[in-house]
Amino acid sequence: MQIADEIVQHIRAGVLKPGDMVPSESELVERYGVSGGTIRKAMVEVRASGLVHTRHGKGSFVKDRPPVRSRSSDRFRASHRRGGRAAYLAESEQAGATAKVSVLFVGPVAAPDEVAERLGVESGSQVLARRRLYFRNGVPVETATSYLPWDVVRDIPELFAENPGPGGIYARLEDAGHAFAEFVETLQARSAARAEASELGLGSGAPVIHLVREAITSTGRVVEVCDTLMAADQFVLSYRIPAVD
Repeated sequence: MQIADEIVQHIRAGVLKPGDMVPSESELVERYGVSGGTIRKAMVEVRASGLVHTRHGKGSFVKDRPPVRSRSSDRFRASHRRGGRAAYLAESEQAGATAKVSVLFVGPVAAPDEVAERLGVESGSQVLARRRLYFRNGVPVETATSYLPWDVVRDIPELFAENPGPGGIYARLEDAGHAFAEFVETLQARSAARAEASELGLGSGAPVIHLVREAITSTGRVVEVCDTLMAADQFVLSYRIPAVD
């Protein structure tokens, strides 16, 4: 732990700069006079800090990936949608980052059990899925799949397009008369599966945040379930919690 703490402090102090390679195992063994096993354990702790990434056969490198501040109580403001900005673009703009969204899939799918339950539809019934990969300054940071009830989307052709237009899918749903009352998010921290880590450019077993959001209208209907996976080292989640009824 002492070795790991010293390496982390070197990174935070700028002794090791973004893009620099962390000294190799043999160098660290010689420097600290300990076994290779001790160094490997120390590097597990360093990687857990989210400050480095490991390239197979090449070593560990300091990340140039400052966290995005995700303002969960602000990012879905109606004013953003009226201004033509979807939540992720508004969030990135506030962070001074360059955002890009790559649409991986748009089309009908059978609703997974948990999604169907949240949407209030039969398991396996047809829903519209929209899967995206989000980038910040050219780095993949988040994947998200939105599931929307078929009876809600079938008369909104923009939702079947890769680009649904200014303000994103929530703006198109509002245009169709679905007024939002609230968004409910459930978060869980866990390790990334191998395929998930590969898609986000993370090391095997890297920490991720699994977030599931329900978009609920003023009539109490859930019109979207968004299943999101976020690189944990990229996000600081900030919430505003009212202290009054």
